[in-house]
Amino acid sequence: MPKPVRADPAAAPHPGARPLTEAARVWDPVVRLFHWGLVASFATAWFSANQAEALHMWAGYAAAGLIATRIVWGVVGTRHARFAGFIRHPRTVLAYLRDILRGTEARHIGHNPAGGAMVVALMLGVAALGVTGWMMYTDTWYGDDALAEVHGLIADGMVLLILLHLAGVALASLRHRENLVRAMVTGTKRPPEKGDIG
Repeated sequence: MPKPVRADPAAAPHPGARPLTEAARVWDPVVRLFHWGLVASFATAWFSANQAEALHMWAGYAAAGLIATRIVWGVVGTRHARFAGFIRHPRTVLAYLRDILRGTEARHIGHNPAGGAMVVALMLGVAALGVTGWMMYTDTWYGDDALAEVHGLIADGMVLLILLHLAGVALASLRHRENLVRAMVTGTKRPPEKGDIG
């Protein structure tokens, strides 16, 4: 009768280790609420412009408040929420964009370099909208047509950035076989694989 095989204790998984098949937790609730709150507030402000002044103004204040919250969370938040985890040097962003053109870009668990740059651009755009929108209601700038024009141009620029953002999300979802919109709802992505970053 053969002897029973003894399990090697060293080969046993660590009690706290995450199974390889478990989804990667990436976006915490603050990041997800910020993202979808900003979507809602920008859309509300966009569609209420020149239609419902009070709604437009309060949507702008909500967006500005979300940006302020995200700045704080970008410093003290969870790993993938911190700016240090996804803001990259412009050379790194350009190299990543070249890799996209070649079809050789790596999958990132958090924001990829291009996505991180887009987050910064969108936040700066919303902040600029908030500042110029607020200025338009001050005694100094009230009724200033030039400032209103600048505010409108920034809003148009934001729409272009959003379209680029959506295109990037769609491309990354296809290339890396995961639904990034769903990931921003659930907070999880598929498990990391060999060659993935972050």
